[in-house]
Amino acid sequence: MKIHGNNRLNGINPYQKMNPPAMEKSKKATGGAKDEIQISTEALEMLNHSKTDDAARKARIQDLKTQVQEGTYRVDSQKLAEKLYEELKGR
Repeated sequence: MKIHGNNRLNGINPYQKMNPPAMEKSKKATGGAKDEIQISTEALEMLNHSKTDDAARKARIQDLKTQVQEGTYRVDSQKLAEKLYEELKGR
């Protein structure tokens, strides 16, 4: 039996990279779609409301920090008891 260099399987390289034109086609097929979101008017109102509340909240927190540092902060025991009662009652 004679073996010649006409073995066609030697020409196939399993580690060869994919053809660039084939890769271009696959990119075009999947790359065209883009994600999109829409925010409702209610969500925008909530966002704007939270921004305005955030400024007031920061001012209140700063005021409380100052009172604590100066030693002038006093806890209203009646309000504290009411809030604790509401919280525990809800459980």
